[in-house]
Amino acid sequence: MQDYDRHDAIALAELVRTKQVHAEELLDAALARTAAVNPTLNAVVNLREANVRAEIATGLPAGPFSGVPFLLKDLHAGMAGEPLTNGSPFWKDLVPDHDSELVARYRRAGLAIFGRTTSPELGLAPTTESVLWGNTHNPWKHGISSGGSSGGAAAAVAAGIVPVAHATDGGGSIRIPASCCGVFGMKPTRGRTPAGPDLGEGWGGMSAAHVVSRSVRDSAAFLDATAGPDTGAPYWAERPQRPFLEEVGASPGRLRIALQTTSFNGAPTHPDCVEAARAAAALCRDLGHEVEEAEIPFDQDTFRRATAPVIGANIQAAVNDRVQQLGRDPRHDELAAGTWRMYELGATQTAEDYVRGIRAIHATGRQVAAFFERFDVLITPAMATPPLEHGRLSLDREDVGGYIADVNAATGYTSLFNATGQPAMSVPLHWNADGLPIGVQFAGRYGDEATLLRLAAQLEEARPWRDRRPSL
Repeated sequence: MQDYDRHDAIALAELVRTKQVHAEELLDAALARTAAVNPTLNAVVNLREANVRAEIATGLPAGPFSGVPFLLKDLHAGMAGEPLTNGSPFWKDLVPDHDSELVARYRRAGLAIFGRTTSPELGLAPTTESVLWGNTHNPWKHGISSGGSSGGAAAAVAAGIVPVAHATDGGGSIRIPASCCGVFGMKPTRGRTPAGPDLGEGWGGMSAAHVVSRSVRDSAAFLDATAGPDTGAPYWAERPQRPFLEEVGASPGRLRIALQTTSFNGAPTHPDCVEAARAAAALCRDLGHEVEEAEIPFDQDTFRRATAPVIGANIQAAVNDRVQQLGRDPRHDELAAGTWRMYELGATQTAEDYVRGIRAIHATGRQVAAFFERFDVLITPAMATPPLEHGRLSLDREDVGGYIADVNAATGYTSLFNATGQPAMSVPLHWNADGLPIGVQFAGRYGDEATLLRLAAQLEEARPWRDRRPSL
């Protein structure tokens, strides 16, 4: 297919369904595109070409995306018999013996899963740089971060390797790379997609899984294919009133929208990011929505202190689980310096610290929810900074103070909504004078992806980004 990368996943699936193309032709196109651009990007790893060709020959399930090429993120998404390194030398030999529930749903949807995308170690950084896989480059400019931790996924979608790719988000890891790479990325509501069977939740409920995509409708359709609790899930989001795909193109009505351009953690916001958010607000006014400037009132210091013990405890548990599997401790060169710091922090925390952290996070959620009784949607920059150079967000950066400042700039608008569990999306509406994408974040009420998808589709029609491509 000469025009493979001009189609979204829904369009490719329709071509397969109507027998205009065969699934193997799409796989050939995806692999050719990978061969052409991946040496520059370093976004795709652990190809499983022989296995997926065998699956196509046997017959993929007749799901909504039957025959569409797809990539899994190299983090937590277990696939039976396939490597899962979590971006770390300490996990490089891990091969799960079963599919995670999310991967099982991807398989039932008929996807042709042909490899994985890069992730930083344990998804801990808002960039995709690791000792194991190296640096994943931004398709818009070599040497610039693609964001993280789903930076490989976002780079692969932006570069046309696949129209949509699996991604996860514990502090902004879908929205940050979507912003950096100029694609669409929605973090769904807490509990919307399954975490089982090996976990009930990630990072105390702050982590969520979904995709990054070129089109809004693909994101909605993938949510339809994967949403809902798996057996024994500890909690789940309320079922939608109708399929999410039906929200795309539906009128959002006249929305009450707030605009905030000061970060939630005190990080200064770059003028390019302020400009992007204000331009999006102006566009929303032009579309008939009511927009006013307002700031969410919540205790920033308490929230910031609460997240560290929760994440630290989760990292400590993850490393110790691997220690039990291998029967030995990690060597110094098997974990990044930043991972060691979080692991050691976890070891200093008490059970009471963890419980108090969760309490503070829940209290923050109540404060933020009260704000959304006044507004349907909040607009902010997706990040407080344009995409940064490689090294500045690396887990091995020696200047810890500078590293923390840059991480705060990357996550200054995203991590709050991981804690509150609300859906939030980065929409590619702006590029700066350097030609780099600057995403705009839209957050909605808990459980209300529907409103965000209606608005996103309206924005996509008003300011289409689909044909804006990096010149790799």
